[in-house]
Amino acid sequence: MRENGTASEGAVRYGWVLAVVVAVQFMVTLDASVVNVALAAMREDLGFSEAGLLWVVNAYTLVFGGCLLLGGRIADLYGRRLVLWWGLGLFGVASLAGGLAQSPSQLVIARAVQGLGAAILAPAALTIVTTCFPAGAMRGKALGMWSAAGSAGGAAGVLIGGVLTEYLDWRWVLLINVPVVVLAAVAGRTVPDGRPERRSRLDVGGALLATTGLAALVYGVVLTGEDSWTSPLTLGMLGAAVVLLVGFVLYEAKGARNPLVRLGLFAHRTVSGANLTMLLLASGQFASFYFVSLYLQQVLHYSPALTGVAFVPFCVGFIVAAMTASRLYVRTGPRVLVTAGALVGALGLFWFSMIGTDGTFLATILGPSLVTSLGIGACVVPLAASATSGVPAADAGMASGILNSAQQVGGSLGLAITVSVATSRTASMTEGGDTPLEALTGGYGMALLAGAGLLVLAAVLALVLPGREKEAPVPLAAEGDVESVPTTSAS
Repeated sequence: MRENGTASEGAVRYGWVLAVVVAVQFMVTLDASVVNVALAAMREDLGFSEAGLLWVVNAYTLVFGGCLLLGGRIADLYGRRLVLWWGLGLFGVASLAGGLAQSPSQLVIARAVQGLGAAILAPAALTIVTTCFPAGAMRGKALGMWSAAGSAGGAAGVLIGGVLTEYLDWRWVLLINVPVVVLAAVAGRTVPDGRPERRSRLDVGGALLATTGLAALVYGVVLTGEDSWTSPLTLGMLGAAVVLLVGFVLYEAKGARNPLVRLGLFAHRTVSGANLTMLLLASGQFASFYFVSLYLQQVLHYSPALTGVAFVPFCVGFIVAAMTASRLYVRTGPRVLVTAGALVGALGLFWFSMIGTDGTFLATILGPSLVTSLGIGACVVPLAASATSGVPAADAGMASGILNSAQQVGGSLGLAITVSVATSRTASMTEGGDTPLEALTGGYGMALLAGAGLLVLAAVLALVLPGREKEAPVPLAAEGDVESVPTTSAS
């Protein structure tokens, strides 16, 4: 197949292709949250410190987010099917290694390699949707199912992680990926290859600058949970992050022969607005998963399995909102859906922030779970469509990588920031004479309130997105590109 944006309808087995995309997206997002419920068991079994335990989550999300730009570009240069298999191989081997880990360092390294595999898989999955499925109702349905799989994976990860941790062992939250990877690899034969006629060199220098810069940024923010913002180590890491990321932008603009990111993409209001909004949206979403899970187990003393069951409303709300948004998008445009959805999600997190030591599922969890998930879930389809709309076909993987990177880096940064907020609030309440349980609950509540604030900022930023009118294609074509991916108008 030529790299021309779509495959002929008769040559593509759409049902199988969609099944592969859904399975990959579900698995990738599931592994960002599936370990949350198992963290306590991992700490007890492997001897993690409190600070080290956070890196079981951050090692995955940080490497995932940092390498997504490279993963998206690889999909453009080497073809979707081959890159899909590469990603599945890395992800499967790392999952097996993590499940068999005997020390904290082994598990963190395995999670980092998992993140690399996911960084290859996620852009390929979105690019398959935007290049293989014809624009209109079929692509709209595919985007809706892709979004629902991602949202459901994040929420279902807590349920699956809880059940596996309680009734089998925490190791199965990783080992369960292995058979899924094998099945997805076999079904992946139905995915169109999509190799370009001319292959450019990878921008390895840009990938190194971006990844190390983002790593330094997140680590600097995480340090504020134990040290002050003005400590030498914190300032040093944040300063290094600024230097590396500025260097990345300059390198991409002037030094890279085949840039990892064509900076001209961001001149398009829809693309830049969608990615910045996704970054803030993910910040609030990751905080909700992390702190609600801890609240249920550490304050309400839910078992891992019961914690997973408590997250079922999250999962249902995300699926319903994503599928509904795929039908409403063509009527309302992204601006209305994303602004309204982010505000509803913020309301849900504000409701969550009122948690107390005597909370119950019906009074404290059910209502805010539904409100939060319905709000955030309604945003994903219009943001994905906006971020890839009008992008040249040769840069489809690049655009997908940028969006996925914004989501994962935003989540990692949001988690680091809210952990810092929670730690500070808990320490303040402890010094003020509150009991340890009250102080812990107060910290979780303040972190969720901070997450609500991030979603409010996302709603404000979403106002730059277009209404019902289609945006013109991005005024930048990749070298040698002759056709652009059509503007998505899913119904």
